[in-house]
Amino acid sequence: MARVKDDYKTLSGPQKAAAFMLALGEQQLAKLFKSMDDTEIRDLSQAMATLGTIDVSVAERLFMEFADQLSSSGSLVGSFDSTERLLLKFMPTDRVDQIMEEIRGPAGRTMWDKLGNVNETVLANYLRNEYPQTVAVVLSKIKPDHAARVLAVLPENFAMEVVMRMLRMEVVQKDILDHVERTLRNEFMTNLARTSRRDSHEMMAEIFNNFDRNTEGRFMTALEERNRDAADRIKQLMFTFDDLIRIDATGIQVLLRKIERDQLALALKGAGEAVKDLFFSNMSERAGKMLKEDIEALGPVRLREVDEAQAAIVGVAKALAEAGEIVVSGSGDRDEIVF
Repeated sequence: MARVKDDYKTLSGPQKAAAFMLALGEQQLAKLFKSMDDTEIRDLSQAMATLGTIDVSVAERLFMEFADQLSSSGSLVGSFDSTERLLLKFMPTDRVDQIMEEIRGPAGRTMWDKLGNVNETVLANYLRNEYPQTVAVVLSKIKPDHAARVLAVLPENFAMEVVMRMLRMEVVQKDILDHVERTLRNEFMTNLARTSRRDSHEMMAEIFNNFDRNTEGRFMTALEERNRDAADRIKQLMFTFDDLIRIDATGIQVLLRKIERDQLALALKGAGEAVKDLFFSNMSERAGKMLKEDIEALGPVRLREVDEAQAAIVGVAKALAEAGEIVVSGSGDRDEIVF
């Protein structure tokens, strides 16, 4: 008769894993085996075959250990890298690459849904190297508002040629449509997914943008002491309330229509003269006078409240820039900053 193992401390790592999996039952065991490679299956199978009888108290201890280890880690971490490592354990590399590229790429169930979530400038830069007929097919499959933005970015002569092809277009044969879709997936979407991994400095700049003034200064000073290059890079990528002066007059008027007057009054309470002049110069005399009266009526305000109002307006400006409704000029020769 096989000896009952009742001493938890005598079990090796593979034996613990084998006992734990056996306790889950056959259905769950089969699912776990599917996610393992041949070596892992062999080692666990050998441990199961020689395990013998496990006392119920030992099995309970195994579950408690698993729960303790999970809780002590604080959380389960799901990321692109951890997902990719997991998939590589039971899928061919080329299939994993395809899945991860689709995940990292723009959202959408179909290829045409995904294209609808690609920035119009990025899509136009790719399409300008294609035949006008191919571009006409692509633009006929995405939403009209997005197609309009893409056409506006394309070179005028090329865009007009595409328009003429779209006007003369008949029903596109399925094999042609399938070919265009495959090309987009294999060339454009693959490259887009590979280059769309977010730069860590961009992510940190966005975090710094959401700090209040005191916290931002404290962290930036500390970062400058540790890594001056990283601090300078983040400063270049940050977009603050003072950077609104890089928006042209038309853009400021669009922004004014999207924000509340009381919010603007609070934001301008702690703003520099250049930003104040920018807003006042794009208002009617009457509207400007009313806004100045609102600012004066505020009296003393907390710096935190000013920071919050300014951050909210910056957020609106970024959203408008991303939607192509306003243009933010760069500090150098380039015309535009893409958020």
